Amino acid sequence: MKNYKKYLATGIMSIIPIAITYWIIENLFIFFSKPGKYLIDKLYSIELFDNFVFILKFYDTLAYLTGFILTIIFLYTLGLIVSNVIGKKIYLFFERLLDKIPIVNKVYNTIKQITNTFSKPNNQAFQKVVLLEYPRKDLWTLAMVTGECKNKDNNECYKLFVPTTPNPTSGYLIITEKINIIESDISVEEGLSIIISGGMISPDKFDF
Repeated sequence: MKNYKKYLATGIMSIIPIAITYWIIENLFIFFSKPGKYLIDKLYSIELFDNFVFILKFYDTLAYLTGFILTIIFLYTLGLIVSNVIGKKIYLFFERLLDKIPIVNKVYNTIKQITNTFSKPNNQAFQKVVLLEYPRKDLWTLAMVTGECKNKDNNECYKLFVPTTPNPTSGYLIITEKINIIESDISVEEGLSIIISGGMISPDKFDF
């Protein structure tokens, strides 16, 4: 009984990742099922399934499952169409229309930039993890290298993305000379794990 608080806390911390993962998967499943389920509901409304007792008994489950499959097929087909020449032209046409709508164009372009960045392979989106003395001297933070450039003195610089904790999709863009950073052996996956966990998952020693 003396350790009940410890065991209770351990149990809670053990179940939280599972619960959050389940919640995300469940909501994504429902989100992607809705368009297809709408079609199934329409077919049901015209009494197409009246003679199928099994379907009526498990209608909700089958409707969501079928809807999910239909939506995935639709998304796959859409990706196939957008990947060809004619599809790209149609897609660019709709993008140009959105770009002419105030506020909507800002929201769309911001979301698109974020999704494009995080949908790339790690070696393209984030090249590596470095340590940066930021926001002041003697305070160090993890930064993701997104590219390289040169300043007016022709010195080599890094373009860095400094993610926020625990949400790495927001952060700050910093451009600094390479001499101001410390290279690290931390992989991009490990770096993101450190940031998302708020440092709870991290190596015992850092190179600064």
